[in-house]
Amino acid sequence: MNPMREIRIEKVVLNIGTGEGGDKLANAERVLESIAKQKPARTYAKKLVREWGVKRGSPIGCAVTLRGERTVETLTRLLDAVERRVKRESFDNGGNLAFGIKEQIDIPGISYDPELGIFGMDVCITLMRPGYRIRRRRRFTRSIPPSHRITKEEAINFMTSKFGVQVV
Repeated sequence: MNPMREIRIEKVVLNIGTGEGGDKLANAERVLESIAKQKPARTYAKKLVREWGVKRGSPIGCAVTLRGERTVETLTRLLDAVERRVKRESFDNGGNLAFGIKEQIDIPGISYDPELGIFGMDVCITLMRPGYRIRRRRRFTRSIPPSHRITKEEAINFMTSKFGVQVV
């Protein structure tokens, strides 16, 4: 097989949206830190939503991006939380995958702490091939040609073969 056609995981992003700052957001950050073993970054509201009482620029959630060796180990635990079953609609046409976890206590190795509470989270997985750097580099940025992009079927095949994911 051509090494340039090999699919791999670029990053895994974990996101918890609390909708408000304060203690609830601090607890969500501690939950993410225990799962990812890395400090999360806060996310801020981009616009004013009066009905929800959200002001522009106020902290409303937290996210952590995993890259490198830590991704496979953490992703295996996250997939176990959803019993390695993912909907077909969770895959997009760009070769990415996103799914949700209802409660953090579903993840193996995470126990319930009454002080923290229970949080749900979104997991977004970005797949790539060697050569994808051309869209991020500073000089001579180019788009990925259609022949080199990851299709939905290729992403499904990669996840089933590498992680034993069952696509429903």
